[in-house]
Amino acid sequence: MKSLLLAALCALLTVMGASAQTREIYTSPKFGALAKGHKSLAVLPFAVTLQLRPNEVTKNGGPEGVAKLEQREGLDVQNALHSYFLKRKAENDITVDVQDPARTNALLVQNGVTAANFATFTPEQLAKFLGVDGIISGTFNSTQPMSAGAAVAMSMLVGVSGPTNTGKLMININDGATGELLWKYDKSLSRGFGSDTNTIVTTIMRKASRQFPYSKEFKG
Repeated sequence: MKSLLLAALCALLTVMGASAQTREIYTSPKFGALAKGHKSLAVLPFAVTLQLRPNEVTKNGGPEGVAKLEQREGLDVQNALHSYFLKRKAENDITVDVQDPARTNALLVQNGVTAANFATFTPEQLAKFLGVDGIISGTFNSTQPMSAGAAVAMSMLVGVSGPTNTGKLMININDGATGELLWKYDKSLSRGFGSDTNTIVTTIMRKASRQFPYSKEFKG
């Protein structure tokens, strides 16, 4: 009886884990048709929301200081994602080029795109400004910065007891011609030690690599 119960529990956890992974990653059924001619992508600065305690807000210079910190965190995520894709491209693992963030950010400024008005522009407009075939954007919400010494580490949360959830990173890819959502990755984060933005982003993307549609490993 015990062995049967154990087997049933293992099967349940396997199903729960598979279900969580399915919910985390979305790939558009139109991806192949819309992205077959894609040659270049641009990573935008991420929209970051930090839910800090009052004493941490004060320590970081009040609301204005936190806003600046959120902007820096958004740039850190942008650069970390670009570094990850650059390495994958050098290893011949992905089929598209990813624009240098310095060029991306300069072109955004030249076209009047700021953190304050970003939401008023469509993916099609942004892709046209940047001269790319697709746009990578996203959000990061957390109780502490990724770059903080205490750090944030990844954890698969499938409804079983585990680390306290401290944030979420969401990555979107939109087609530049139609604006349609091609791919979405929604990843929960939990408290950990010894990580930084590059480590966190690299670990997250490695978990998604076989389901990243521009990867040569992608099976659809």
